[in-house]
Amino acid sequence: MPKKKPLPVLTGLTVESIGAEGKAIARFENRVVFLTMVIPGDVVDVRITKKRKSYWEGEVLRLITPSPGRQTPICEYFGLCGGCKWQMLPYDEQLKFKARQVSDQLTRIGRLNLPEIPPIIRAESSEYYRNKMEYTFSNRRWLYQHEMVDGFPDYSPGLGLHVKGLFDKVVDINKCFLQPDPANEIRNEVRKFTLENNFSYYDLRFQNGLMRNLTIRCTSTGEWMVIVSFHEDDPEKRKLLMDHIVEKFPFLTSLVYVINPKRNDTINDLEIFTWYGRDHIFEMMDGLRFKISPKSFFQTNTRQVYRLYQTVMDFAELTGSEIVYDLYTGTGTIAQFVSSKAAYVVGIEYVPEAIEDAKVNAELNGIANVAFFTGDIKETLNEDFIYNHGRPDVIIIDPPRAGVHEEVIAAIRNANPQRIVYVSCNPATQARDLSMLADMYTVEKVQPVDMFPHTHHVENVVRLARV
Repeated sequence: MPKKKPLPVLTGLTVESIGAEGKAIARFENRVVFLTMVIPGDVVDVRITKKRKSYWEGEVLRLITPSPGRQTPICEYFGLCGGCKWQMLPYDEQLKFKARQVSDQLTRIGRLNLPEIPPIIRAESSEYYRNKMEYTFSNRRWLYQHEMVDGFPDYSPGLGLHVKGLFDKVVDINKCFLQPDPANEIRNEVRKFTLENNFSYYDLRFQNGLMRNLTIRCTSTGEWMVIVSFHEDDPEKRKLLMDHIVEKFPFLTSLVYVINPKRNDTINDLEIFTWYGRDHIFEMMDGLRFKISPKSFFQTNTRQVYRLYQTVMDFAELTGSEIVYDLYTGTGTIAQFVSSKAAYVVGIEYVPEAIEDAKVNAELNGIANVAFFTGDIKETLNEDFIYNHGRPDVIIIDPPRAGVHEEVIAAIRNANPQRIVYVSCNPATQARDLSMLADMYTVEKVQPVDMFPHTHHVENVVRLARV
């Protein structure tokens, strides 16, 4: 069998720009080379890791000359942890590339004619902005060079975030700049106690061990929830840990746990058990109260989500007489946010627990002009449903990153609203979906919103008007 030809090492490449998905762009002999963890102006040596006809991908071996625009990352795990990949890029520059990403993808992928796009709405804070963090227990944490003088240890447990590109390696985190304190204190204490008491950590390869995941949620009102995910059912050790967490952190609003023996980390199909306090926490926004359960989706940047929803409200141009459909409604936050300026709001979501929270939230807030329904949107949004609930004047869409299913697009076209407000966390799939509506609707407004500083992710809101 012939040996594979070794992939080349390229020296002295200059990074020119940043493109889709935050990938930096360099060139070699008129060929695009995509890189990560570098910024425009950096000069680097690169090992090519993937060759395609139209482009190459590479990993940076050495930073020869730093860009004049490069700043010192604040986090000691920068470059190792899979998050916050833009810490070396000044925040104003991050915003510039995010805005360009929105414009490029809507025009290149969607082939859309766009109005002038206003400046991106910047985040109030670029650190400590997340209200939810999920950490992984692993019996194979990342080992630094100085730790490997005697070879690889058989057992090197850690609690933290995944190493970039490695599913079975975790960076053992002491301080993370994404969630406000005492999140760091809670995580570090859980690690300390479990290690001191010989709790086994999850083996991501062989899928055994007791401790699996730790999720910490907080709200702007000062409420805290801790979710402990065990892979095995060990009542004695579970009691030791949960009682210790209560003793150390009596201010917790909610302490819950789940037993997850599955091959994946999702808990939406598992039973949640309350150990201490309530089984939920509350968030406040614009005078509205929202119940957040362990399985609930709620935007992770509370301060920015208000600006995002205010943009949705402005784009919807509600006068008080409209019927509004909120698709992918989740726990009904957008539906309730706009309800004061609508005649009637209908929310549809496929996750039953989210809809139950949406109904509770509407009751808590005394909102009577909303109704929530569980179901697959492409099956639920049919002529019978529209006949029973009224033809929508405005449809609001806030789908997951994968965007909107073609059959849902067909259902929206059939509903034929006057306006559509499309909220997206992925401008590429948003552009694809908007192109399927372009013969019926024109793009009137576009507003990018930065929800996740130090990452390439950007939220974007588009208003469509019926032609």
